[in-house]
Order: sequence, then C-alpha cells, then structure tokens
Amino acid sequence: MKPFVYLGKELAAYNFGESHPFGPARHDRFAEQFRQLQLDLKVDIFNPAQGTDEQLLLFHTKEYVDLVKASSVTGEGFLDCGDTPAFQGVFEVARTVVGTTLAGIDLIMLHDYKKGFTPIGGLHHARRNSAAGFCVFNDCGIAIEYLKEKYSLQRIAYVDIDAHHGDGVYYSFSDDPKVFFADIHEDGRYLYPGTGRASEIGEGEASGTKLNIPMPMNSKDDAFMLAWEKVELFLEKIEPEFILFQCGADSVNGDPITHMQYSSAAHAHAANRLCCLADKFSQGRIMAMGGGGYNLENIADTWCAVVSAFIDYEC
Repeated sequence: MKPFVYLGKELAAYNFGESHPFGPARHDRFAEQFRQLQLDLKVDIFNPAQGTDEQLLLFHTKEYVDLVKASSVTGEGFLDCGDTPAFQGVFEVARTVVGTTLAGIDLIMLHDYKKGFTPIGGLHHARRNSAAGFCVFNDCGIAIEYLKEKYSLQRIAYVDIDAHHGDGVYYSFSDDPKVFFADIHEDGRYLYPGTGRASEIGEGEASGTKLNIPMPMNSKDDAFMLAWEKVELFLEKIEPEFILFQCGADSVNGDPITHMQYSSAAHAHAANRLCCLADKFSQGRIMAMGGGGYNLENIADTWCAVVSAFIDYEC
C-alpha cells in the first residue's frame, strides 16, 4: 500500500501572517516541490479533516479550549506569553490540524495504510492548558491520548527531531509508562524552550521511558547519526506498537531561528530507519508530522526527503 499525504488550503490556513516566522507559505512551498518531484504520483493524497471538540479535550483542558474559541471570535491578543497570536478563525484552523493528524491515525489503524505524513502538524509545544511556541493545540499529545483511548495501545513511541525540544509532549507524559519519548534537539541552553536535559528520563513508574538528547550548536549530520543510534537502541528495547514522528525542518542548516547544521539527509535517514523499525515491531504503522521549519527551501527539501523515504525505504 502506498503512503498517504495530506494537502489542502485548510492546513495552509494554519499560520500567523506574513511577518511571523510561522507564515502562510510553508504548506504551499512543500506542496510545490512535492509535485515537481512527482511524489504525488507515488502516494495517495487526502484532504484535511476537521477535528472535534471531543478530540481536543482528550489532551487540553476545557478552560483552555474555551479560551481559544473566544479568542477566535475577536482575533485579538495572544494565546500564550507573546509567541502565538490569536486571529479570527484560529480555533477552527487549529482544530483542523488536530483532525487531520487523527484522521491519518485512523487510516493506518482501520485501513490498509501503514505510513502517512501531514505537513502542518507536530505542534509539540502547546501544554494542556495553554498555547506555546506557535502551537495552539498539541496534535502530538492528542494523538497519543487518541491511540491510548480509541485503540488501547500500550507502547506508543513518539520520536522528535525538530531543533526545539518537544516540551509540551514530554512534560504532559513524563509519568506515563505507555508513552516512550525520544527527542534529539538543540541544547536548551541556546534555544527555546530551554528544556530537554539528558537527565530528563521520565518520572515515577515511567522512569527510563523517555530519552532526551540535547545537541551542541552547529551540530552536523555526523553528530546526528551518532545520536540516532541511541534512538534506535531505545526503540528496539520497547518494541513500539505505533510510531509518531515529528520531523521538524528547523534543525536543517540555514534555518533563521535555530543553530543546527543538519542536511535533509538526516531526516531521510531517520524516516528510513523508523520505517524499518515500524515494520519490525509496529505492523508498519508510522504517522509523521511536519513540525517546525522557517526556511522555505529547507522545508520543501526536508519534508520531501521524509516522504521519499516512506515510499522507497530500504532495511
């Protein structure tokens, strides 16, 4: 079965305007290169899906969901301390990001699909009760709760190679032994959100179920490959039932707000190896989310490399 990719104006609408790093062109630049490379002929393409309030409440508090609804009407102010502005319609747009990620999970769990990608997703900073770091609703966290509640999975792997630490996921599940978290990120001493120390391995009965690998500034592909070996060993031990992959392109050289120097080959390698691990342990099941990235050419190259790996991976 082919992998699938979500594309559509409803996803592109998740942005904060031309002057914001998370601007309106990210989806379209990926889609343009995706078609230029004729990857659209090798995957199935689906339209975005609308989420529901019930899905949001799997992870977020009702008070926070109501706040986003109210802010969506006025379009005024910020949803956090100043990174994530409200705009008219933000509630519906952000809920679509969530609905699309969850629709991808349903395609994998209920149909013959094994691997999927959504470019506008992986919003890993939002907390249960607030927005953070350009992330309104945390589709990653909601996806984890969805896999636990709807599909009763016991070993869910969340793998994150965005330059920024996936703090909204880590701290929401730090004491959850069913969630296995592996995150390679730029050292928090240099970059938002300032978290993700190697000593953060989970809490209580979940101690040892989390792997944080902070990387020095200006790390290149060779350093990533060494770190990646630790991720593979971690995943081999847990034998996950489903893999969620946040493949943020802001860790690629030339991003305007980070300090890493990977090439898209790092992301292709991670995607290829995760496909092999998914085939070995997870019945092939992996859902990837685009995550961050603020250099449009990097976004196009990196996300296309991930999709290409899903199509032609070799174990």
